Amino acid sequence: MRRSSLLFLTFVWVLIFNACNTKKQHSKDSNSPAIESPYLGQKPPGLTPEPFAPGIVVMDNWEYGGVFTPDLTEFYFIREVGDVEENKKMEFVVFQYKNNRWQESVISPRVGQPYISPDGKTMHLGRRYKERTETGWSEIKKLGSPFEEIQIMRLTASSKGTYVFDEIGMPEGDGVIRYSRLIDGKREEPRPFGAAINTGRMNAHPFIAPDESYLIWDGQRDSGFGNSDIYISFRQPDGSWGDAINLGDTINTGAWEAAASVTPDGKYLFFNRNMGKVKPSDKYDNVDIFWVDAQIIETLRPKHEK
Repeated sequence: MRRSSLLFLTFVWVLIFNACNTKKQHSKDSNSPAIESPYLGQKPPGLTPEPFAPGIVVMDNWEYGGVFTPDLTEFYFIREVGDVEENKKMEFVVFQYKNNRWQESVISPRVGQPYISPDGKTMHLGRRYKERTETGWSEIKKLGSPFEEIQIMRLTASSKGTYVFDEIGMPEGDGVIRYSRLIDGKREEPRPFGAAINTGRMNAHPFIAPDESYLIWDGQRDSGFGNSDIYISFRQPDGSWGDAINLGDTINTGAWEAAASVTPDGKYLFFNRNMGKVKPSDKYDNVDIFWVDAQIIETLRPKHEK
């Protein structure tokens, strides 16, 4: 009887030991907790911006350009790795929701700022792009002329296929934001936006709403908060673009805020802020991804648009 009890206890102990080891190995192999919610399991922010996924996405270095696919199951961004200056490099990273878990993968070195088209079929990377296939993303392709001649940092697209993109600022720092519509299946020559958008310096990183009802970008203006601020312009009833509206001191600070976009479900505004190592600065040594409730856009929308 005692021998049977001893064998039973030994059997139970082995089961517990194996279970613990299995659990530890599972946690080690995964990159985040098992969850069933979108946005990497993060608690949604309110009207005050918060770093996105601290300890998972936002770390101590440089994280930038975060975007989701329309089904919210993939999150792409660029990050800096390496503790020593000469060893630092940029990586293109994705978190994918598979088997009830967010899993992290490094795709490649940095290849451009990503943006996923509203239909989820194209990943834009400035002057280049990838197409969604049955097995994943295609190899990188070129947009070709006339886009090839423009030094594009970020290109976004509306549901109608309109491209909106910037150009790396020349030494004088005057960035130009352009658009190119898709008319009867043909791509028109790029055209610059008017003064409502292209005023001030360093206009860059535009985001066109899927329905083309508004445009968000960043730039420097004398009326701003210091460095680059994020602005929005709403399309008017006559089709023109309204005056630029600064997103205010909740979003903009004396530091660099840039590259904003709205999540595919329209719920949250993502943007980047230069935090510095100790406080916001101009050294760009710690750029973080922030998010905030997109209701802030609705508070700025002209009454005739609501």
